[in-house]
Amino acid sequence: MVQVVGLGLVAGAVLLVVRQHRPELALLLSLAAGAVIFIAMVSRVMAVVEALQTLGARAKVDGAYMSTVLKIMGIAYLADFGGQVLADAGEKAVASKVEMAGKVLILLLAIPVLMAILDALLKLIG
Repeated sequence: MVQVVGLGLVAGAVLLVVRQHRPELALLLSLAAGAVIFIAMVSRVMAVVEALQTLGARAKVDGAYMSTVLKIMGIAYLADFGGQVLADAGEKAVASKVEMAGKVLILLLAIPVLMAILDALLKLIG
């Protein structure tokens, strides 16, 4: 985490200077810094995914549900990342639409899980 924060601080300082003289270059540098940080986190995210899969297997959770949860996590992170990049580029209207699309996709993916939970509750009650 220290490396990520360090990279973010260095990128932020460089961007402050570059943005004053070459705003178009600052956007590219910001995108590059964001991509580097995102790539640096992929291995850590994969560790979380593996841990969740292990927990799901130990708890005997249906693989389809675990897959859905992982897809939801991926959509949430990608929508947030895309929205932040667009907001940094000054496209706040488009950023909010990307984030809204992510929420809609998450809701669609969650419906089968919610139905399974309701079915389980109805079986317990009835």
